[in-house]
Amino acid sequence: MLYQILDRAHSGLRWVVLLLLLAAIVWAFQAWKGGRSGASKLPLYALIFVHVQLLLGMVLYWFLSPYVRFEAGIMKDPLLRFYTVEHITMMIIAITLITAGYSRAKKAASDAAKGKTIFIFYLIGLVLILASIPWPFRSGLNGNWY
Repeated sequence: MLYQILDRAHSGLRWVVLLLLLAAIVWAFQAWKGGRSGASKLPLYALIFVHVQLLLGMVLYWFLSPYVRFEAGIMKDPLLRFYTVEHITMMIIAITLITAGYSRAKKAASDAAKGKTIFIFYLIGLVLILASIPWPFRSGLNGNWY
């Protein structure tokens, strides 16, 4: 029961994270190219929601997921390998990049420099996240849209 609740929350929150990352990337691009100036909370909200998503994922990973196993032979099973190794590794790399980008942007001198930093780091993070989500069209991963 708890697994289903947290799994649905983790799956549903993905859409909030993706929308916030996309909005932050658009804002950052405009700030970088000089179309906007001033501070925006979008990159911060995206960062917060990415970290909340990470916490939910970690609870699922370490305590509840039936797809995460630490035993011999998991690398031969695509489903177990994806959830035990690939998904978490790519997500941690993506979240680390997003966090580093936000931290670097805070130290930047101009709005254009902040925008460029956030744009680059958040975009790379978004691409990694999109590549490591178990989408329904990725066969054998038991993914869903929500």
